[in-house]
This record gives sequence, C-alpha cells and structure tokens, in this order.
Amino acid sequence: MKTFFKSLRIIDGAGGVIEKGWLLIEDNQISEVGEGEPDLKYMGSEQGADITDLEGKTILPGLIDCHVHLSLDGSPDPMTGLTAVPVAAATLKTAANARLTLGAGITTVRDAGSKDFIDIHMRDAVEAGIADGPRMACSGQMICITGGHGHQMGCVADGPDEVRQAVRKQMAAGVSWIKFMATGGVLTRGGKAGVPQLNPDELKAGIEEAHKLGLKTCAHSQSLEGTRNAVFAGIDSVEHGVSLDDAIIEEIIKRGTFLVPTFSAPFNIMTKGVGFGIPAEFVEKTKRLAEDHVAGISRARDAGAKIAMGTDAGTPFNRHGENAFELVYLVGNGFSPQDAIICSTSGAAELLGMADTIGTIAAGRRADLMIVDGNPLEDISLLTDKKRIWGVYKDGRKVNGPAQVFH
Repeated sequence: MKTFFKSLRIIDGAGGVIEKGWLLIEDNQISEVGEGEPDLKYMGSEQGADITDLEGKTILPGLIDCHVHLSLDGSPDPMTGLTAVPVAAATLKTAANARLTLGAGITTVRDAGSKDFIDIHMRDAVEAGIADGPRMACSGQMICITGGHGHQMGCVADGPDEVRQAVRKQMAAGVSWIKFMATGGVLTRGGKAGVPQLNPDELKAGIEEAHKLGLKTCAHSQSLEGTRNAVFAGIDSVEHGVSLDDAIIEEIIKRGTFLVPTFSAPFNIMTKGVGFGIPAEFVEKTKRLAEDHVAGISRARDAGAKIAMGTDAGTPFNRHGENAFELVYLVGNGFSPQDAIICSTSGAAELLGMADTIGTIAAGRRADLMIVDGNPLEDISLLTDKKRIWGVYKDGRKVNGPAQVFH
C-alpha cells in the first residue's frame, strides 16, 4: 500500500522544517521525503499511490510520551482507585486509555508503572493486533521500599539483594525498563514527597542488575537528594526532577542522563484542587514542590540537559488522550515550540532507544505520523484540539481522522 501527501508543511522532529513538501509512505515506512512540487506522474500513476493534497496542514512525527500510567484513570485519587478494582476491570480501562492515547496522536509511550503487569499484557495485545494502542515500552511494577511511594501497585524490596531480585522479577515478566522509586511522592497517602526512599546502595544494586540484563532504568525523584542518589547510581532517566541545582545538572549533562519533567501532573492537581475531589494532602504536597520543579528544569534546559516529554498521564485530571497539553506547559515554561516538539519526538525516541526507527520524518523511519490543521510552531496548542487533528498514522495505518475523532 502506498500513500502520497503533497503541499504540506513538514516538521521533521529533529529541528528541520519544510514549508511546502511531500511525503511517500509505502506499507509501514516513510519511503521518500521531498521539498517543493513533486512529479505526480512518478509518484502517482506509476507508483500506484493514493495522492492527497494537504495544503495548509502540517505533518510531524507521532508524539512520544515517556511517562504514562495507562492503568490509572485520572480520577482524584487514582492509585487508590486502581487497587480497589479487579484486574480484569483495570485491564479493560487500560485498553480504553490506550485507544484514547493513540487517537490523540501519541503513537508511542513508556508506561512507568502498573499493577499486576497490566502494561505488559496491554503491550502484547497491541503488538498482536488484538487491541488498538500506541507502541509501548513497559516497566511493569515500580520497585519501592516497604510502605514507600507506589507500594500499593509496586514490587516491594528492601536491601540491595531484594532489589536485585525485584529487577529479575520484572525482567522475567517481560519489561524493557526498570523503574525505581528514589523518593516519596504526591499520590501515596501519608507519604512525604521528596523524602529519599531507596538508599544509594539499593539503587546502585538495582541499576547494575538492570543494565547487566540489558534493561534501561528510570527513577521517580522529587528532591535534589533523590536525584543525586539516582544519577550517581547510573540511572538512565530522572522522572519529575524536582529541585535541581547546578552541580547535579552538570553531572546529568556529563552522563547523558535524561530528564522527564511531567509538568502536566502538578498543573492539573493545582488547577483542579480539593474542589474537584483531590485529597488536600495531594494538593498541599504539589504546591510545595511546584516552584522548585519548574525552576530546576528551566536551569537544566538552559544548560543543555537532555529532556524528553512525559505527562504522568493517569494522575488526577491528567487524562489519557490529552497528553499534548504537556507541550503547551513546556512552551509556557520557556521552551520554544520547536524544542517542545523535539522533546516529544526525536528526543523522546533517543531516550527510549528507538531513534533509528521512530521520532523523525525521514526515509526508512516507521510511518508514525500526526497531521494537523495549521502550524504548531505558531500555536502549539492546536496539537491539543482533536478537531484540528486531520489524521494519525501508526506504522502507515490511519488510526484516527476527521470521521473518527476519539472522545
């Protein structure tokens, strides 16, 4: 099957823009990309492609969200809600959330933790064609201490040996990432956000074990001490990254560690608040962290740290299918629209180890694409407007368009 688009703006995901270009898709891959007016005889009748004129529209790589929880439902207290329902019910919700995510133009995600390996089963169902959803990298159960953040749905481990065993358990389940809870967090009742939890020796043992097994690693951290512990232990990406100072930013850059800010999570908690049913302690913890969170990420960005887009989708009112709002928040906190798109495409693909297949529009890349009315470099918010999404393609197959907008 061949599809040919012409007369559209191309944002390639790596910083390049073609104001009027064309694109040929063959089966699941981008075959050719060009600028100007194409030879329609060559591209059309002789190549047998369906030709579509997309004047006024923009094509960019499918967005990549490096921090979602497809099994969380965006309710005021989603972790408590998840643990209260049977696995079958949670799995059905996960499938619905995956469909919403894909329909909104997010063609790849990294699931940063679920219960009972629901994310693994969802990934396998998508790959088998049983369910619609984005391409998934999975971390299974997050590794946490007894009573620590995420213990309701995580894999509890105390001491280096237990942490190594927990990593092996995740590997046996089929994960590609291991997530460690370096600090307390907002959504665990009674817990203190930012307080170090897994100790440096536990993090070091777990990260060494994961890397030995060929797995990549990420760490939830909402304090400077937690981030230091994770970075010096060899973590591949720091999630949230609250209260960064210049010294740890320098170390992050030296090591090539990624930061995944997840601005959507605190924004939604603070703007909705207790009036929407979010527990007061969640709101209070978020407010205490917010200013340092933004300031540290801004310093890291200005210093040249690697940053990938992640939303923490599934946290309170941080709904699946609304992931592109993270780009709006990035721009609102000093990122240019182009840089926000890079964080969400080629940058995110680099973090996930998929840069040779997705994240850019180039010949030989998979045809994961988002086509929108207008120019997101002038108004990044149009990526959040489902009425402006002309089409979403995953592996060359149209999964969403004007006649099938997902709600």
